[in-house]
Amino acid sequence: MTTMAPTCALPAATETVPQAELIARATAAREALGDRLVILGHHYQKHEVIRFADITGDSFLLARRGAEATGADLVVFLGVYFMAEAADILSQPHQRVVLPDLGAGCHLAECADIFTVNDAWQQVTDQFPDRTIVPLTYMNSGADLKAFVGRNGGAVCTSGNAERAFRWARQQGDMVFFFPDEHLGRNTACRLGLAPDAPVVWDPRRADLGGIAPDALAASDIILWKGFCNVHTGFTVRQIEEARATYPGVTVIVHPECPRPVVEAADEDGSTEDIIRRLDELPTGSAVAIGTDWNLVDRLRINHPDKTVFCLKEDLCPCVTMNRITLPRLTWVLESLAAGEVPNVVTVDDDMAADARLALDRMLAL
Repeated sequence: MTTMAPTCALPAATETVPQAELIARATAAREALGDRLVILGHHYQKHEVIRFADITGDSFLLARRGAEATGADLVVFLGVYFMAEAADILSQPHQRVVLPDLGAGCHLAECADIFTVNDAWQQVTDQFPDRTIVPLTYMNSGADLKAFVGRNGGAVCTSGNAERAFRWARQQGDMVFFFPDEHLGRNTACRLGLAPDAPVVWDPRRADLGGIAPDALAASDIILWKGFCNVHTGFTVRQIEEARATYPGVTVIVHPECPRPVVEAADEDGSTEDIIRRLDELPTGSAVAIGTDWNLVDRLRINHPDKTVFCLKEDLCPCVTMNRITLPRLTWVLESLAAGEVPNVVTVDDDMAADARLALDRMLAL
């Protein structure tokens, strides 16, 4: 199981301190901690906290880089809980992983809990006792689901290597069961040359075979879990059409967690790292519409003043749980650490971590 150290209450006064003072206090605390601390910042974090990150990146890269910072015994993760879990799974024995707000969850990860997954797995394996079913889970999932996948011969994937993971899984068995993002799964299947409607979708709210007709389930070799990212499903084909009308020649890049029609209407789709790389590659003067979290798009807009960079939906609400990591909370955590207190430690127990590590190692071996 995953355990979290009891959280101390954030002093109310901290929330009302002027930003300049918070920055100064956080900076002083961070300097006092020196090489004992490494701060990992996910791309979707607010500007006010990402400025303190020693390393920025996507969730898996950050977890690996945290473990590689062997001189640090404290790892502060500016992200959400499944990211902190992954960092703890890969961490060195002497390291402790701290999440500034234990309420920073992920809607997508919470679409697949271990109880409904276990039930679905039992139904599918009972339905097809002669088939080898390979489970895959997206990085955006809990440690218990990663461990489940590890125990059952599967692997973890990221949005950047999902195609490779799907190819591997199809070579290993007769059927792939992918959790928890339906849209990433469908877009990946299309990259493999399948029709958009070739995979079947398992709805955990439906008691019998996830609402899939037995014949349809038997005819498909990819099962997708009915889960989604509430940020990336906010993008539409109409937004792309409006961007093209306003900026003729615009390049539209979206994340593969977007629905299939949005990906089809875009020029490109790719992970956060892919999007960042493409912005570096596009020539000066380019207009680029991006379908992903607003905080990242705004940072790219700032970093590329030579280009017209905008979010497909400029009034998009950034990921609410990701944005629970605020400057007051980060300041409180850093000052607590500097004072010798270690709040909000995220710990995955050894057995679960070992199974989850199997799934992560299989991904790395691809």
